[in-house]
Amino acid sequence: MIVAGFGFRAGASPDTLRIAFDLARRGLPPVTHLAAPQDKVAALAPLAAALGLPLMSLSPEALIGVTTPTHSPASLKARGVGSVAEACALAAAGVQGRLLRTRHISPDRMATCAIAQGLVP
Repeated sequence: MIVAGFGFRAGASPDTLRIAFDLARRGLPPVTHLAAPQDKVAALAPLAAALGLPLMSLSPEALIGVTTPTHSPASLKARGVGSVAEACALAAAGVQGRLLRTRHISPDRMATCAIAQGLVP
């Protein structure tokens, strides 16, 4: 299981989400799942559909306590985690998940994407 986790601001465009995804996955094995906080999955659904990948919705409780190598003050304030993208990728990948790529930021700074590997669910 290779999970692309996302964090993004309200108003992030589908193109922005795709760019963040493409930047993060470059040179890695194929992504098998996308993941985002449950209040953001609707905005990510078009990308999941375009890629033909399942979309995992993560509750706020699933993200709290996930340790991330990146520490964004905005993410800490908004969600209580250092990086929403990294926390989503790790939480979705499961207990034995590990980051393959820390967050990549879209050029317009509206979205981030990180990649984690976990055991097949």
